[in-house]
Amino acid sequence: MNAPVKTSKLLKGATGDWEMVIGLEIHAQVTSKAKLFSGSSTAFGGAPNTHVSLVDAAMPGMLPVINEECVRQAVRTGLGLNAQINLRSTFDRKNYFYPDLPQGYQISQYKSPIVGEGEVTIELDGGETATVGIERLHLEQDAGKLVHDRNPSSTSVDLNRSGVALMEIVSKPDMRSSEQAQAYVSKLRTILRYLGTCDGDMEKGNLRADCNVSVRRPGEPFGTRCEIKNVNSIRFIGQAIDYEARRQIGILEDGGTIDQETRLYDPNKGETRSMRSKEEAHDYRYFPDPDLLPLEFSEAFVAELKAGLPELPDAKKARFVSAFGLSDYDAAVLVTERESAEFYEAVLDGLKDKTRDGKLAANWVINELFGRLNKEGQDIASSPVSSAQMSAIIDLIGEGVISGKIAKDLFEIVWTEGGDPRVLVEERGMKQVTDMGAIEKVVDDIIAANPDKVAQAQAKPALMGWFVGQVMKSSGGKANPQAVNDLLKSKLGL
Repeated sequence: MNAPVKTSKLLKGATGDWEMVIGLEIHAQVTSKAKLFSGSSTAFGGAPNTHVSLVDAAMPGMLPVINEECVRQAVRTGLGLNAQINLRSTFDRKNYFYPDLPQGYQISQYKSPIVGEGEVTIELDGGETATVGIERLHLEQDAGKLVHDRNPSSTSVDLNRSGVALMEIVSKPDMRSSEQAQAYVSKLRTILRYLGTCDGDMEKGNLRADCNVSVRRPGEPFGTRCEIKNVNSIRFIGQAIDYEARRQIGILEDGGTIDQETRLYDPNKGETRSMRSKEEAHDYRYFPDPDLLPLEFSEAFVAELKAGLPELPDAKKARFVSAFGLSDYDAAVLVTERESAEFYEAVLDGLKDKTRDGKLAANWVINELFGRLNKEGQDIASSPVSSAQMSAIIDLIGEGVISGKIAKDLFEIVWTEGGDPRVLVEERGMKQVTDMGAIEKVVDDIIAANPDKVAQAQAKPALMGWFVGQVMKSSGGKANPQAVNDLLKSKLGL
């Protein structure tokens, strides 16, 4: 097990050092075609109020019916977070009166959530890893959306989101810097995407964070926290936390006190502002929902879901490192997105010798392919180079048919024109020269023409690189680099 987060980025104040304490509540939209308690569509982008059933609109006499798929997704997420799955959980009514929830209450879970304590391993700078504790995961309904810009004198309500299933994933207050919080959200998002339980699309609001921030002198008890609601990008999460910590330090150093409140982050101004005083649990007047029976499932139900889980990023990363000799960094890059990891594994599957060339394949996928995709603003799904084509290029390098330099030229042809790399190498005469006799003649000619350089290289062997460059240039980059090095060392007596 990894150590809990220990490293703190202390903030310098006018009167000494301060430490921030951060806990996050992540609201993740459950991947499901229907809402939590009705059969209405969860599709994004419909015309206002077109995905609304009588249940969502809270018409008299309408009763909620639990969506089993949402329950399964919540349990699968809990298993992916190494969390306790509660075989019995209950739904509660959380009472608050806003027009975006027609019932006048939200169906949520309070004392008996579906998932208990778990953990997420995060990667920090310098290759360190640490553990952030998960307090709980519960299911609840999303609210609708208030629309203020359609009419200057009134507010409209769009209930398409009302009743959509959310998983609220509550962390422990284990994070001590905005960077740790960003690493946590990024890792959690990756896990959810691997599991297929949430698409993690923050632009659509399918994953958003409430950031609880407080500050204290190092070693002192926790301070009063403020909650920053509905932050919808990882970059904004970092900015909001840093601003809020600085704001609180300024108040405390001026002799003031922090009011526990809910705040909003304004990314245009780069600041948080007060929204409302923070509600406590008793303000919501929770009570068991009388229309919903407790959720109860067997150990066999949980075991079946666990058996169907995909390989998760931490396990995949460890396998890439041990099986193919990848660095921790390269393996981490490959597993960040499920699609990237699947592409790399498809490249491996196409190799003739994956044990020999697994590391080479990683270098090519990360540096050449991902680098080019980023430059062109494309993602792995739209790559013009397929995994089979990448496998063929790497096989050709591994077999010594082409050099790394020729491979880059070949990659460019495949990217722009397509085609079978093996056929292209034959048709365009791109094979590297491995005929020792032909290479030796080029080496002899260059040595004979440059006696002064020979003397310099013999005095300072690092200068042999000049000869290697000349031979490669003379051969149009087709000479086998290893053969060139071996011959030069022999001829120059190095």
